[in-house]
Amino acid sequence: MKEILLLGCGAMGHAVMGALSQHPCVRIRTILTRPQQVAPLRSELGASMELISSLDELTWRPDLVLECAGHQAVTTLVPSLLQQGITNIIASVGALSVEGVPERLEDAALQGKSRLIFVPGAIGGIDVLAAARWGALKSVSYVGRKPPLAWRGTLAEDRVCLSDVTEATVIFEGTARDAARLYPKNANVAAMVALAGVGMDRTTVTPLAHPSVTTNSHSLAAQGEFGSFEMTISARTLPGNPKTSALAALSMARAVRNEVEPLVF
Repeated sequence: MKEILLLGCGAMGHAVMGALSQHPCVRIRTILTRPQQVAPLRSELGASMELISSLDELTWRPDLVLECAGHQAVTTLVPSLLQQGITNIIASVGALSVEGVPERLEDAALQGKSRLIFVPGAIGGIDVLAAARWGALKSVSYVGRKPPLAWRGTLAEDRVCLSDVTEATVIFEGTARDAARLYPKNANVAAMVALAGVGMDRTTVTPLAHPSVTTNSHSLAAQGEFGSFEMTISARTLPGNPKTSALAALSMARAVRNEVEPLVF
């Protein structure tokens, strides 16, 4: 039985808990959340779930840490956990778009002899892309399509009147690094594509506000000496969070299962 510390319990964290709730080999023992969320979560989850608002309150050593708390958690909490020798599985891959963060996390993992595992989230084809990078991968592009309302609360509102969008509208066009920095809640997929492929500064990213789509659509294309491939996936969003695909939570649950099950896919 692997006992787990869960960082964050918003829509993503709740979905991960649900996906793992019946697994006989894992148990989410403690949730770290914002101080103001402790009381509501205690009321919702009951006394059997330990809730903390700081790592200083943690009284036991997790076998595994799952990050569903956002970019700040990756930069402020994950390094110390890695240094303690604890494997972390993170959803907020976009945090690695900031220069110096990948190196800091790698150093922490090396010091603790631990591992940092990235989950692909809503995008498919990462296994192909990661393999192709060792075979003279030349170019990678990613196009994300989301309903206009999914871009509320982001810089897109300064560029486009989202309520008036009547056709596919480009929100941004540039590198994966800039996309993840400017749109952190929408660009984790772009960062994952970049890290698995040709890097943050060579991956082309084009997010769109599209009035006719009802799901989050992700298109990936790559070329290299291996050949080429293209793929598109349309993913339903999490209830209560139109910025995150339901597949993101299932992707994390899969990563956890691969840590405890005899057959790994």
